[in-house]
Amino acid sequence: MREHVTFTPRYGDGMGEAPASEPVGPRVNEASGSDRREGRARVRFGVRPATPADEPAVESIVLARSLWLEERGFPSWRADVGRVTALTDNVDGSMWILEADGKPAGCTTVTDSTPPMAWTEQELGEPSLYLYTTVTDPRFRAWKPGTLLALWAVDRAFREGRVWVRRGCRYPGLVRYYQQQGFTVVHETQRSRGPMFLMARRAAGLPAIAASLRP
Repeated sequence: MREHVTFTPRYGDGMGEAPASEPVGPRVNEASGSDRREGRARVRFGVRPATPADEPAVESIVLARSLWLEERGFPSWRADVGRVTALTDNVDGSMWILEADGKPAGCTTVTDSTPPMAWTEQELGEPSLYLYTTVTDPRFRAWKPGTLLALWAVDRAFREGRVWVRRGCRYPGLVRYYQQQGFTVVHETQRSRGPMFLMARRAAGLPAIAASLRP
């Protein structure tokens, strides 16, 4: 099933933050960048399950995002490109592709189980979606695709009768941007590679997205 939403970023409605896969970076005005030069004000985004045929596109997205991060002096996805692209096999249906005008522009992985880490027994028993491996093509920064994927997951969790959308990250910069998307830090734990911040946002129906989504 493919879900579509036509999205133009607006500030003040939760859709104007930097993408989830961008730990830093200035805000981009909705009328700036290549889309103004191309005369486009809107892009049609779709969300669909990944297939093995998406592997080359996902690899390109991960490498483009990695270069964007490295040029700004931040840790990148480069060492993990093989791990991310392998998820396109999608045997459990957990990887989703964000399309922009019919072409892959990002990916995320959504599961219905929360990895134990520092979550309590009670929290692990609460119905939730766990969001990870969100990577977006930096060419689409003006539309905040990482935020769009996060809000899509929040609305999807609500429609499925779940209570939370959860995610984890390692970098304070990402924590700040996820907080702008409505996530809060629930636990902080030490892992072998350093601190891990466990975050959550309560599932909610988002009319601006739900009204535009169509099967």
